[in-house]
This record gives sequence, C-alpha cells and structure tokens, in this order.
Amino acid sequence: MIQRFHRNDRRSLSFPAVHPCEAISQATLLTSLVSLARTISDFQSKLFVTQRRNAREAIRQVGVLLIFFEEVLDQESVLSDSTLLCFSELHLAFQKIRFLLEDCSLEGSRLWILTKCKFVATQFLVLVRALATALDVLPLESIDVGGDVKELVDLVAKQARRVKFEVDEDDERASEQVFVIMSQFEIGIEPDSRSIKRVLDYLEIRSWSECNKEIRFLEEEIGLECADCGGGGGEREVPFLSGLVGLMSYSRGVIFEEFDHRTAAEQEESRCNLETRCWLLNPDDFRCPISLELMTDPVTVSTGQTYDRSSIQKWLKAGNLICPKTGEKLTNTELVPNSALRRLIQQFCADNGIALAKSGRKSRDITGTIVPGSRVAAEAMKFLSRFLVRRLVFGNGRQKNKAACEIRMLAKSNIFNRSCLIDAGAIPPLLNLLSSSTDGSTQENAIAALLKLSKHPNGRILIVEYGGSAQILAVLKHGLSLEAKQIAAAIVFYLSSVKEYRKQIGETPETIPALVELIKEGTACGKKNAVVAIFGLIYFPKNRKRVLESGTVPLLIDILTHSDKTELATDTLAVLAHLADNGDGANSILQTSPLPLIKNILQYSASRTAKEYCVSILLSLCNNGGAQVVSVLAKDPLLMELLYSIITDGTPLAGKKARSLIKILHRFRETSSSGLMGSAVSHEQSVGAW
Repeated sequence: MIQRFHRNDRRSLSFPAVHPCEAISQATLLTSLVSLARTISDFQSKLFVTQRRNAREAIRQVGVLLIFFEEVLDQESVLSDSTLLCFSELHLAFQKIRFLLEDCSLEGSRLWILTKCKFVATQFLVLVRALATALDVLPLESIDVGGDVKELVDLVAKQARRVKFEVDEDDERASEQVFVIMSQFEIGIEPDSRSIKRVLDYLEIRSWSECNKEIRFLEEEIGLECADCGGGGGEREVPFLSGLVGLMSYSRGVIFEEFDHRTAAEQEESRCNLETRCWLLNPDDFRCPISLELMTDPVTVSTGQTYDRSSIQKWLKAGNLICPKTGEKLTNTELVPNSALRRLIQQFCADNGIALAKSGRKSRDITGTIVPGSRVAAEAMKFLSRFLVRRLVFGNGRQKNKAACEIRMLAKSNIFNRSCLIDAGAIPPLLNLLSSSTDGSTQENAIAALLKLSKHPNGRILIVEYGGSAQILAVLKHGLSLEAKQIAAAIVFYLSSVKEYRKQIGETPETIPALVELIKEGTACGKKNAVVAIFGLIYFPKNRKRVLESGTVPLLIDILTHSDKTELATDTLAVLAHLADNGDGANSILQTSPLPLIKNILQYSASRTAKEYCVSILLSLCNNGGAQVVSVLAKDPLLMELLYSIITDGTPLAGKKARSLIKILHRFRETSSSGLMGSAVSHEQSVGAW
C-alpha cells in the first residue's frame, strides 16, 4: 500500500510521501496509521542536536493521536467516507513528519541540518499545520471512541493551530558562524581553528570518526543531488554541499589530532588497492582511427575494428561501406557498443585528469572531481594540504602517521585533491616515511597515500624524479607488512604505464623476483596487484625475458588452476596471452601443459574477456608452438564447437581470432590428410594486439 523509502533512496529534506490509494480498506489504513505514529513516537529516544524543541513538539502531538488511532482500530466500527478521507490526509502528513525527524536525527547530518535551520523549522510548522487542517474537518462526533480521547484530539487540533515553530536562537547563531567560516575560506583566509571548534562542539562533533561521518553523509548527498538532475532540483545544492565537505575535511585533518579507532583508513576503502586495469590496453587504442581523438562512445563494426560512434556514423552517412582502417567491405552497418573499452577509457581519463565530453545525464563519478565543487572546497583543500605536508615534515611519529592516513583518504577518489596534495609537496616526505619509519601502520599509510597520488600523471613523474621508485621497490621486497608490499606492487603497475619507467623499473634486478614472490605469498588482492604490475612491465620487450626467467609462468598457471576470483584469473590470462605472442613465451607456457586448462576456462568461464584471452593464447600457441600444438587441438571436437560459439556470442575481436584459429585447424586437417602435416601453420599470423 505504502511506498517505502530508505535513506539511500532520497535526498535529505525531501519528502516523497504518497497518498493511500482510494480503494484502501479501513483496517489497512488504520493499521498503517498506528504503525507510522508509533515510529514517530519512538523518535523520543533519538538525539536531536538541533531543532530540539520543534522535534519534541511534533513527536508529542503525534503521540497523542496514536492513542486515538489505537482506540479507533480496537473498536472496529465502520467509518464514514469523510472520516477515511481525513485519515488519509493525516497519513500523508505522518509520512512527511517521519522523513523530517529521520533527517534531523540522522547520523552525519548535523552540519547540514544546522545550515538549513530556518527551512527545517518552517517544515515543522507546515506539517503540524497540516495535522490541524485535517483534524478541523474530521467528523469526530461520528467516531466511536471515548470522550476523554475526543478531548485529547480536540486539544491537539487547537495546539496545532496555535503552536509556533521557530528557529532556536542558538541554532541560528551557530548557523551564522558556519557561513562566516565558509566565507573566509572562499576569499582565501584560513579561519581561526577556535571558531571551527566552537561550531563542532555545539553540534557535539567531538571525535575524528564523528567528523568523518559528516563528510560521508555530505558526499552521499552530493551523489544524490547529481543523480537527480532531472528531478527538479538537481545539483543546485552541490556547490554548497562541496563547501561543507571542504570545511569538514579541513576539520578532520586539523582539529582532531587523534583517531578514535585503530585503523581509520581501513573502514574507508577496500583492502584491494588496485582500482583499475587501464593499462591492459595501450592508450593509443583509446583513440578513434578516424578522428584521432579519445573515444567517448566506442562501437565495433563488422570487421572487428572500433571507432567512436559519432565518427563512424558520419563515415557511413557519407555513403562509405568499407572499414576505414582495413579497407574491407562491411557486411552490415550494425554498430556494437564496446562497453568494456568505454569503461577503460573513462577510468583512464579519470586517473589522468582528462575531461571527456558527456551527453545526457551527468553521473557523479571521479571524473567529476577534476575541478573542485566550489571555491570554498578548493581553498579549504589547499590550506589542508599545506597543513598535512608540514605535519609530514615536522610532526612527531604519531602526527606523521595521521597525516599520511589523511592524504590516503583525501586522494582516494578525488582528482583535485590529488593535485593539491602534489602541489603542496606531499610526495617527498611520504617517500621519506617509507624508509625512515619503523612502524608498520605508518609505512602502510605512506605507501597507500603514494598509490593514490601515483594515479595522477604529475604524481608518477615526481615519484620517479625524487628517486621514489627505489624506495617503493624496497617496500615491495622488504615491507614491514604484507599489505605494504601489495600496495607497492600496485604503484609499480601505475609507474609502468610510462614507457621510460617500465624499462627503468624492469632493469632493477629485485623488481620482478619480488613480484613473483608476492604471487606466491600474497592474498588474492596481492596476487592481482603483482600480476598486473608484471603485465605493465612486459610491454617493454626485454622485461618479458626477465619474467620468463623468474619462473612466473608456472605460478600463473597455478593461479588459473586454483583461484576462484574471476578478475584475478582474467588478469592472469592477459599476461599469458601477451607472453604467448613470441616463441620463448609460448614454449615456456607449453612446458606447463596448459591446453586442457585453457580449454576448460574457454568452456566454463562466465567472463567474455577471459574467453577472448583464451582464444588469443591458443592462437598464439598454434602460431609459435608448431604442428604439435595444432595436432592436439585439432583432435578435440569440442574445441571447434566452443570456437564457433565465440564467433556467435563473443566480441567482434574475439570472433575474428576464433575464425583465424578455426582456419588453422581446418587447414591442418586438410594438409595432414595429404601428408603435409604442419605446413599450414607457418603462414598464419596472430590477430590483434592485447
């Protein structure tokens, strides 16, 4: 009967109440009214830091009406249509009162509600007046309840008409102070910390974790605002909310010296630190062959080539029916969205501060953080960045650890924050912490902070320029914790996205053996980080030999045999596909007898990407492994069936590779029957680049 809304379904101070349907039964309506009234009455035990008097008055009036509705429900007498209509209006008002009380008592909403104190007080007044209006027309005399209950209802109606819901003077003064502080940030003046502390004390925000809850709430509100662009109010509040986030982030970093729990950052982010695999493709593959610009909407044509939708559509409208890149005739003009590539391009742009043109609804993802949400947020972040860097340089051990943790959190999913921290000089002291600290927590926070900063192009440059690659590799090999080693591997992945760096890092003797050791001893996340770091490094040809000589291939095969993690298996297949592209790599893979395993993954994996890698591996093994490999595959009747299914259901590129492999197998059967075994293989070439 009643639509239910949870916290994640609506923005604060929005009241998506619904009228009960006209055909609702009397019993159902009364039961729901009683339930709503009880829920509202239960708010008596909640903490209201602001709007205390207004909230108490609204709860008290609904509590009285609860007695009335419980008695009406018990009587089970038939009610008139006019009575049910009044009850429906009361039901609507009760829903909105519940929403308002939820927002005023919600954990993390204290600052937001304080800044909206006048609006909130007005809403209490409007809703209680709605109760009065419904009670004024309620035919109370026709309802079979006791006289004392009727007197209570009359009393509530009179009080609801007369009661004043005003802004508490203390709330108003505290709210004005917030706006003064934000105005100071906006014009580039760092506020007096005592002024901020007074506001926080008034809101009873007295710990790091309580301040952090406010930030998380405000960030959630920004996300809901952005997601509601078409809903009548989208994003009007975003600059103000961003300013509040800036204020509370500054407060968390500057005002609160102590964590009130041991591992604050662990509650803020996943233990798996690697958040992207952008570099599994060469960034040049992200450019449209027609326009040479980054593709915003990549689509694949019948030849397996990918173009930006707008470019290829113009090409086709001009009457061209051949593939611009290959010159082949298009068998059809269907454009198949390449969703996987699109996600990779978006993440690549996010990590490198590149803005992609967008159409339609604007999504709140990391690409929206390239610029600050407001001037207040920008200035607050600059002040905070300088403060944290000073702590990294001049603070004691505890202060350095906290500063590193704050940077780790601030840079996690905000490009502008990364830029501010890099500009403030955070990288050199963070690198220094890696080698100077004997505390495992400090080293872990420092290496995790560097990971976040390494996602920024300038961050990667500065890490290497300050000699950080050696320090990161030292953590990879001798880190104080397994977690630190795993994070170091993730940084190697990001650094290896730069051609010059992957050569330099790969030539360091300890690098690849340390990654191989992490594959052996790491968690699933650690193995993943090590595998993709190796993938980044083997784009430099000489690193392939080092990877093969380190005994990596048997470990990769072991991962495929035993791991139940789809992403880890897919990344492992990507490395094997790349290694199989030349003879040494193919021979090393073949020594592990991989064919049954690869065929099994091809048959049962739910991942289209994994299947494509399998086809690529088999094709390369046939090209580089000779007739012996082809003869084994040609004898397997199920393989041919699997390859045909890839042509039907797989991506265009996977289909093209599958067709090439089918040709090799067919040609082998034809030539072997005429005694020319193996001659068919030599002229086939690998299809596509990974």
